[in-house]
Amino acid sequence: MTSLNVQQNLLKPKLVERVSMNRLTIGGVDIFPGESKKIDLPVVRLYTDTEIKMPVYVKRARKEGPVVFVSAAVHGDELNGVEIIRRLIRRSTLKLTKGTLIFVPMVNVYGVLNQSRYMPDRRDLNRVFPGSTKGSLAGRLAHIFLHEIVRKCDYGIDLHTGAIHRSNLPQIRADLDDVETREMAEQFGVPVLLNSNLRDGSLRESAVEHGVKILLYEAGEALRFDELSIRAGERGVINVLAHLGMIRKRRSSNKKIMPFIAYSSSWVRADTSGFVRDRVQIGDQVTKGQVLAEIGDSFGEIQSKVKAGREGIIIGKQNIPLVQEGDAMFHIAYFKESDEVAGNIEDLADNLLDRE
Repeated sequence: MTSLNVQQNLLKPKLVERVSMNRLTIGGVDIFPGESKKIDLPVVRLYTDTEIKMPVYVKRARKEGPVVFVSAAVHGDELNGVEIIRRLIRRSTLKLTKGTLIFVPMVNVYGVLNQSRYMPDRRDLNRVFPGSTKGSLAGRLAHIFLHEIVRKCDYGIDLHTGAIHRSNLPQIRADLDDVETREMAEQFGVPVLLNSNLRDGSLRESAVEHGVKILLYEAGEALRFDELSIRAGERGVINVLAHLGMIRKRRSSNKKIMPFIAYSSSWVRADTSGFVRDRVQIGDQVTKGQVLAEIGDSFGEIQSKVKAGREGIIIGKQNIPLVQEGDAMFHIAYFKESDEVAGNIEDLADNLLDRE
């Protein structure tokens, strides 16, 4: 080959890996059209010589179509997504008409074992992508997940919760400037959409770099199951799969949830330390100057009243009744149509919790 040809090859863009409809290989295991398989994907061993494996469940239709991954527990203490995937796998009505569905209920297996957000090396897995084969423990796990799962997909849905002692209203964060991603986000079926910038080292950033359209679902609190968040996530994944033509659309008598895009959001922080008495809850509409919480001392004297700076919707809040000065207490999203958003939040709860 001439030097010119070599140079031309180096300048060619690398093609994103995609699944051959004849065979999909994950961790050395072949999955053919029409098959469903559970796979234990080997990752890095513990120092006790215990082998750790990432559980993967693959479901393939006989007909060619999109390849979608659904992942959970990138942060090991965020468990709602694990339950969402468990319910989806066991759902008898989830029958693919085309394409491939890859479930990864526990990406950060180490974190789940330790009930911790982080890896054993104290790194945040969602800040080390794309990782490498010779990097840190977190970097090696990120590399395995990216190359064995993500790069073989067209679309992805990554399931998250708030941090420990913090809850999030069901919401989608994504690059809403991308038309196809925005359509998926709108079809998911939650009232709040946030146009979120890509973070360096995040799974979303690496996925986008490899041409994968991805949604990040945030709902609930770490180390807790929240039924509304779980049901909204389960229904949202089904809605996206139907939108992509991978399953048949089903008629519903429920009220349609209209999505609204927040043009910005911010945290309201404590201006003093003490004991907290909340005056508002997740999903509440608040007005400028409204009291969100009172902070008092151990004798019951009110030291400060935490107020909203603008009208908006509470989409996240701290749950622990103790704060230090500067702690983030309430996450407020701002909309042009706050009244309509609040109404759709009520409809979401009615649709998902009023039926047993």
